[in-house]
Amino acid sequence: MDKKELDLCLQEVAKGDNAAFEKLYAETRKGIFAFLYGFCDNYHTAEDLTQTVYLKVKANVSKYKAGTDARAWLFQVAKYTALNDLKKGRRETVATEEQTARLEARSYEMKDSPVFDAINSVLDDKERQIVIMHVLWGFKHRETADMLSMALGTVLWKYNAAIKKLQNKLKEG
Repeated sequence: MDKKELDLCLQEVAKGDNAAFEKLYAETRKGIFAFLYGFCDNYHTAEDLTQTVYLKVKANVSKYKAGTDARAWLFQVAKYTALNDLKKGRRETVATEEQTARLEARSYEMKDSPVFDAINSVLDDKERQIVIMHVLWGFKHRETADMLSMALGTVLWKYNAAIKKLQNKLKEG
């Protein structure tokens, strides 16, 4: 879904169109999940936060200004949802082995890919967020820097370092 389609979709959601909301969710959930995973580094917490983000989007879509960057707006909702969750410190992962195995079985398609595994195994949280925002969501480095409150040079440096780490990991197999 390109920027214009996403903008139109949010406008339709603001009008109460549930089909548009379903389309928005289907087209953006993987990227939002991956972004949130970078904050919490826990699959199940990221799933919970993803659902929370879409509840907030539905409740606050009237605050979205049509014609602006819809992706940035979605990521701001996701970012503040994750930051609020971290501040509250309310997430503790205490699960039995059976619960963990059952939940792991219901993974997103991308969780099984070697690239997703490499992203999660070799990159730190900031590198993961930067790569996901740039590669999966197509944000420019300056946009990523603004959203993560980082200097552009730092984002570029971290992105290049992360890509080298990923290349090395994927060459190893």
